[in-house]
Parts: sequence; C-alpha cells; structure tokens
Amino acid sequence: MDHPSDSPSSGPLDAVMLEIFKHLFASVAEEMGVTLGRTGYSPNIKERRDYSCALFLSDGRMLAQAAHIPVHLGAMPASVQAAISHTAPFAPGDLIALNDPYLGGTHLPDITLISPIFIEEKPRFFVASRAHHADVGGMSPGSMPLSTELYQEGLIIPPIKLVEASRLNEAALALILRNSRTPDERRGDLAAQRAAHTVGERRLRQIIERYGLAEVNLRAETLIVYASRLTRALISDLPDGIYQFSDVLDNDGISPEPVTISLTLTIAGGELTADFSGSSPAVAGSVNAVRAIVQSALGYVVCCVAGESLPMNSGVFEPLHLIVPEGSVLDPGPPHAVAGGNVETSQRVVDVLYGALALALPDLIPAASQGTMNNLTFGGIDPDGRVYAYYETIGGGSGAGPHADGAGGIHCHMSNTLNTPIEALEMALPVRVKRYALRRGSGGAGQHRGGDGLEREIEFLTPARVTILSERREQPPYGLAGGQPGACGLNRLETADGTEQTLPGKIAFNVRPGDVVKISTPGGGGWGSPGNIA
Repeated sequence: MDHPSDSPSSGPLDAVMLEIFKHLFASVAEEMGVTLGRTGYSPNIKERRDYSCALFLSDGRMLAQAAHIPVHLGAMPASVQAAISHTAPFAPGDLIALNDPYLGGTHLPDITLISPIFIEEKPRFFVASRAHHADVGGMSPGSMPLSTELYQEGLIIPPIKLVEASRLNEAALALILRNSRTPDERRGDLAAQRAAHTVGERRLRQIIERYGLAEVNLRAETLIVYASRLTRALISDLPDGIYQFSDVLDNDGISPEPVTISLTLTIAGGELTADFSGSSPAVAGSVNAVRAIVQSALGYVVCCVAGESLPMNSGVFEPLHLIVPEGSVLDPGPPHAVAGGNVETSQRVVDVLYGALALALPDLIPAASQGTMNNLTFGGIDPDGRVYAYYETIGGGSGAGPHADGAGGIHCHMSNTLNTPIEALEMALPVRVKRYALRRGSGGAGQHRGGDGLEREIEFLTPARVTILSERREQPPYGLAGGQPGACGLNRLETADGTEQTLPGKIAFNVRPGDVVKISTPGGGGWGSPGNIA
C-alpha cells in the first residue's frame, strides 16, 4: 500500500506537511461540530449530537469532514452540488438551506446549511452542516411518519438563500418555523448551525493567513489525490473477484412483503464496483433511499476497511463505482416517501456491502450489527400547554468479528449519535424512563459472541402520538463463519390497565397517561461456530 512519501509531493518534509494539512482541514469541521453541539437547542442536537460538519472546495468536492454521522457525510457533497447548481452566483455572507431529498438532501428532518467562504473576492471554499431537526412538520410529530409520499413527511426546502449577503431572509425563516410543531427549537437549532459556520470560516481563514492561499490550495489538491491513491492501493490489496450478497428489510410499513437489497461487488484493477441491480423496485412506504445515501454507505464501508489512515475526502470515491437502477428502492424518484430510507435502508445497504466483502475477506469482516436505528418519535401537549415533539434513535448490538466479541448497547454503522440521557429526557418532556438496560443474551452465539441490544421503556405522563420506525423485527442480523444470528428486536405497548401487546416494527398510534412503550433492540450476529470457543 502507498505511504505518505508516495504522494504527489516529494520528500519526507512534504509528507509531513501533507499529514499536517490533513488534520488542519479536519479541524475546521471538528470545531464546527463542537460549536453546533454546545449551542444546539433541542435534545437531539445538544444531547444526541445528531449532526455533521464538513469542508468543501469551490467546485463542491469534499476536502475534509469531522467524525460525525456516516449517513450524513457521504451524502453531503450532493447538497453542495445542488447549492452551486441552484443558487449561484454567491456573495459574501450568503447561507444556503435545503432538505429536499431529490435535490441534495437525504430525508426532510435533515436540514443542510452551506456557506461560501470568500477569499480574495472569490468563493474559494464552502463549509456545510447537516442537522436532524426533531420536527419539520408533516403528518406526525417528529416528521418520521409511515408515509406514502414525500409531501406527508414535512416541509420541503429546495436550495434557497436563507441569508443573502449577510441579510437574513425573514420570510423564508418564518415559513420554516411556521411549518414546525416546535418553532422555538427550530429557530435555536438553525442559529446553532449558523454559529458553527461562523467558527468554521474563522478557523479556515486563520489557516490561510498562516500558510497563504496558494499553499492551502496546493495541499488541498494533493490531499485529494493522495486519498484516491490510498483507496486504489487498498482495493488492489483485496482479492480480485465478483462477490454477491443479498439481504432484506422486514417490510416497508405499508405492505408485509420483505424488501430486497441485492449486490454484486466487483473488485478488479484497483477499482471497486457496487452494482445494486436486482434490488426491489421503489415501494409504497418510506424505506426508499435516494442514491446519495447508497453512496454514503459505500464510502463508509471502504473507510472502515481502510482504517484511520485514509483521509475522508472526494478522492476516496474516485475508484468507487456505483450502479443503482433508476426506479428501485435505492433510487426511487419523486414523490416517493423516503423518511425511513436514510435511517433504515442505509443500515441494510451496509449489511449487504459487508456481507459481500466477507466473501473476499473472511478473516477481517464482522457479522451483521443490529441493522436498524430503532427510530422513536412522539409528540403532544405538555402540562403547561406547550406543543412538543421528540425524536431519538436507540443503540443495539454490534456484530462479532474474527478477533473479538461485538460491543453491546451502541449505535452502529450509519448512526453515530449518543443516547439522550434519562435526566435530560425527563426534564424536557412529560415522560418517565422506567427502564434502560442491556438486553442480556440477545447477541448471537459463536466463537465470538455478538453484542447485546438494549431495552428502553418510556412511560407517558400525558396523551401523545407515537411513531416507531424500526427494522430487524422479523429478519435477524446475520452471523458469519458459523456464528448464530442476533436476536430480532421487539416493540411492545403496556397500557395503563396492565395489558401488554406486541407492536409491528413500523407503526403509529396514540398513547394515554400511564401507557409504557417498550423497545428491545436487536443483538449483533455471532462470528465462528460456537463449538470453536477456546
């Protein structure tokens, strides 16, 4: 595999400078993320850190990202390209907002903000942030409904200038806030994103002032070429061949039929082609995923195989080729519903990519992790008469690997958020958390055991509307090399009178005071035959 000294720069000093600039560029995004988390208003931003930040070149190529949410980051270049296509020319102080999944977004709760950074009177860079807003309207609180078309999922924002030449578009902001059940939260979280952009621009200007624009541009281009070379070297080290793997989503929430994700992975000549032909056609429910999400999953898996040495920028994607049939569940076209595609289908795409790679790298690739984000949204009116809406994802078990057991109770793969602390949840909302614990024994058995899922039980103190959007309730996370699958997840409702019922994986329903929603998340798959335990 190439080493830093093999980069387009020459000599050890240039290699050192390349590494320095790799971290300098990443620090811009990291400091943006710290600002966004500390100034966020809603629990989903300030507690769960459901956001991502990145730095881009003037042509929309990604230069660096922070270690935030994988499903956001690989898809953000599409947002920047959409901003360039729909809102250029730019002026200093512009701020573009969008969430349209068919124009650079992923699903409607993810609002992306993009700022051009002017140096010597030209837009030389962009900084961007994507944050999951807990409610952007739509047919149910939390904006993650069991929808059948995009219009039911919330307010659709095409690329628009929310701020133009440093002047806030008050009418556009008012429109966004008026369409949310929780406008104060939206105002606060959008302000936090704007603050993050201010910090990102300041940090980048400091780098340019220190090194000069020409040097920064040179190092940026070199770093992208270097990432491409490293990725090609990584792929060249993999066994050439054609590897096929398929898995399914339980259903789309509308029909009981499973939804197939099928992959033919071709590795040859230092390039990798992921062909998802054979996947199910677009479905009626919301598990359709736009192409950018599939691209994001592919980049994530390659980076995981490569390790920390690989700079995550646009160069990584140059040797990667993606084939996704138009009209499929992975490229549905408007106005198909997509709320669940970002959170659930992205996880299954990762499972399928890992399943195919396990055929090429059986001594490296782990078994399937929980394969779902266990999305829970609810809302209503609190005792003080205020409308509230809440969203969270819940961790589960990670898959065991050839060298170790899986971890229990963590957010896996395309989700990289934290949990909402019980104290913060109970302080902000009229609920009581009755149980939050590991789901012992839910990891798949094997030479190495899959990680355990979680159990989370929430009692409602006022009437509310609840939506659960979850997977792996019928099809368990697979084991590898003879390991057993992890346990399926389980959703239950215990009513105030003590009766209990099992709920489907995807459901919307009303609760009364005293009702308890119980979410048991899947365990990870086991690796290796249980009989081989030393």
